[in-house]
Amino acid sequence: MRAILAIDQGTTNSKAVLVSEEGQVVARGSASVGITYPKPGWVEQEPCRIYASVCEAIEACLAVAPAAAVEAVAISNQRESVTMWDAETGEPLGPVVSWQCRRTAPACERLIAEGHQDRVRALTGLPLDPMFPGSKYRWLLERARAGRRVRLGTIDSWLVHCLTGGRRHACDASNAARSQLFDLQDQRWSKELGEVFGVDIALLPEVVDSSGDFGATLGLPGVPDGTPIRAAIGDSHAALFGHGAFQPGDAKVTFGTGSSVMTTLPQFIAPQNGITTTLAWRIAGKPTFAFEGNILVSAASLPWMAGILGLPDVAALVDLAATAEPGGPGFVPAFVGLGAPYWSSDARALFSQINFGTTRAQMARSVTDSIAFQVHDVIKAMRAQSGGELGALYVDGGPSQNLFLMQCVSNLVEHAVIQCAAPEASALGAAYLAGLSLGFWSDLKVIERLPRSTQIITPQPVDRQTLLDTWKDAIARSTARRTPANGE
Repeated sequence: MRAILAIDQGTTNSKAVLVSEEGQVVARGSASVGITYPKPGWVEQEPCRIYASVCEAIEACLAVAPAAAVEAVAISNQRESVTMWDAETGEPLGPVVSWQCRRTAPACERLIAEGHQDRVRALTGLPLDPMFPGSKYRWLLERARAGRRVRLGTIDSWLVHCLTGGRRHACDASNAARSQLFDLQDQRWSKELGEVFGVDIALLPEVVDSSGDFGATLGLPGVPDGTPIRAAIGDSHAALFGHGAFQPGDAKVTFGTGSSVMTTLPQFIAPQNGITTTLAWRIAGKPTFAFEGNILVSAASLPWMAGILGLPDVAALVDLAATAEPGGPGFVPAFVGLGAPYWSSDARALFSQINFGTTRAQMARSVTDSIAFQVHDVIKAMRAQSGGELGALYVDGGPSQNLFLMQCVSNLVEHAVIQCAAPEASALGAAYLAGLSLGFWSDLKVIERLPRSTQIITPQPVDRQTLLDTWKDAIARSTARRTPANGE
């Protein structure tokens, strides 16, 4: 059986799947990654552990289908997380600074105060926020030992380095577009942006089409040396591609630690209303653009609340939440600030409108509902700017498999949600891109017609306005600037 080995490197785990010529997942493997919080607001991972987890996931996957012939490797990866390594030895020279990390918030505030916000947004489609890599690269470089030749990169470029035995320093265009150092219009690293952030763009990887040549494997356990690496793409972009959301207005929500809401655009549109414009993918030198809203904390709040309530797991929390009627207290999961459409680093997580009658079930429901409220706010902002109709709305990621959670999303957005049976949309998207370059599939129309097992969830009537009023009140409280007790 000819197959593509797709790696999906995420925040909490790494997955590997084998995708057949029929576009189906035939084997899976996964391994945990690990994450640390050395200071409040700081989030880190270990570069070598990330690669080790990828190898473990591949080993587990290939053990399920030992007769499969791996024709190519594809990568989808957590975005905006960056690291630095020695250009000669490959030794990591710092941690992976996570996309969740807020350590560079003061640096971003200085850049905003200096008047760089509008220019950075015009060139990159992104706001000045510590989520994005520009300021993180500067933080890493400031801690590099003098005289060492270094390489900087997002996770796809770190994996390409590892998978090729250090022979290739490359990333794909979608990951480059999330760096705040890449000019979306010119489709290249920007010297001007490098100067804004204090980053030498010569240290950055070569930018390659999402469906392109990233070198060949060397020393990857279980995979023959010389196996071509034919695709790389950010995980959220890969999910959009994996769903076949190729028509303008088609959208998807990827649920995970955070969430990404993305909708395909007919051409580049400068962002407004707290959302971003991004490069969805690039094929044969031609970019496809998308609106995106990045939600910093989504399903990550579920295990936290399960622990607070003394429940055994997230499934028990969701079951408890389902016993409560809509309404009750509000909850804002601003543990690391708020992303789209608010972009408030000062926001804080909180419950609001709690009283003596508030029950455990209502508390659980307010946490699960916060996932849907955030998606609603982003889609509302997208609709306001695009002026077009929302097309097919796909959902993916682990939480998307829960019918109750997705029904809440459909109710608030007032739009049908297409729930996909296979949760590996990101891995499938990366595999489809690799398959294009191999000739597995001739064009996007063929990929669009590949069989997908789906369930359509239609909105049910709820008192949306009352629910949204409670949510808006909670957001207002969360984003209100606090006055320190010492008056400073």
